[in-house]
Amino acid sequence: MSFSYPQFDSNGVKTLTSIGGKDGDMLMDISVVKVAAGDKRKYGYKDKEVCVLLTEGGINMRCGDVCGNAYRSDVYTDLPVALHVCAGDTAEIEAVTDCEILVIATINDRRFPAKFYDKQDVVRTTSCEGMWENTAVRDVNTVFDYSIAPYSNLVVGEVIARQGRWWSYLPHSHPQPEVYYYKMPAPEAFGACFIGEMNPYTIKDGSVGCFVGGVTHVQVTAPGYPMYCCWMIRHLDGNPWDKTRIVDERYKHLED
Repeated sequence: MSFSYPQFDSNGVKTLTSIGGKDGDMLMDISVVKVAAGDKRKYGYKDKEVCVLLTEGGINMRCGDVCGNAYRSDVYTDLPVALHVCAGDTAEIEAVTDCEILVIATINDRRFPAKFYDKQDVVRTTSCEGMWENTAVRDVNTVFDYSIAPYSNLVVGEVIARQGRWWSYLPHSHPQPEVYYYKMPAPEAFGACFIGEMNPYTIKDGSVGCFVGGVTHVQVTAPGYPMYCCWMIRHLDGNPWDKTRIVDERYKHLED
């Protein structure tokens, strides 16, 4: 497990994890890329599926005959779009305006048709509403999970935590590795992440949490500042994440 504050390089790329490298136990290659208006990028791998998710800006996405375009004003009030392709196929990206994308890849030898997830495809839910005086209520955008894309080795979704609220609550774990990419609405905004035996880490805009299987994690954001998180889970061979969370026994009584 780790918590870090990666920076963009001179090419506008921020590496969050890499298979065989930085936080390789996450089993995912994840990067954030700033793409200038008019620029084009291609993402394709012979042995990896790839998902490209738009966090902000205007974009055209294509893989063969599958294509889509969208504009996302921000991560707090607008919904994501994403293009998901299998190994051997290529996701082609053209920035209509300056934009930011998340590129997520993992090893997968299954063939499946490319899919453009438009805003109306996103599954929107609200979690923990009415519980604990609404101190852990948050909004969840699921792009795809095992029930939507059982052929994938990935789960990709977002959480928008309301100001001053806890989320990923109750403290929980699962066998599958998970990565959180956080965004905050202002430079001074902050939150806190607690990993394992409540080891605290300060969340700032652009920080990253990597959680190995079996380690609990939970977050909170400061009053006045909502928090965004893209959460990415890697299924294990023969053990996909099916939405099961293992709650720390010390806190299970709070479920009642």
